Amino acid sequence: MEWNEMATLKDLERAIERSHEQPVMLFKHSTRCPVSSMAKRLTEQRWDHPGIAPFLLDLIAHRDVSNAIAQHLGVDHESPQMLLVKHGMATQVMSHSSIDPAVLDATFVLE
Repeated sequence: MEWNEMATLKDLERAIERSHEQPVMLFKHSTRCPVSSMAKRLTEQRWDHPGIAPFLLDLIAHRDVSNAIAQHLGVDHESPQMLLVKHGMATQVMSHSSIDPAVLDATFVLE
């Protein structure tokens, strides 16, 4: 799996724009949290979604972007958190130990 790094509000804007062309997954990662590290590792190991563009946010370094995600997509902030975004809207949200890319349902990603 190859992450698209997200570090600025402009990066978030590009990811949201891209979600109108193809689904995107936003992964909010806390570099200080062992649960987040485990969820990130699990995501990298189980990723099998070539049609979804994965974005990684270090929310410790870029808290402003994390806050903007919560505000723009209307979701509560959690860490770690995985959001599937389609047409500018969060269609699936997972956090903490419920994060598992294997449960990204194809009905959420296919037109």
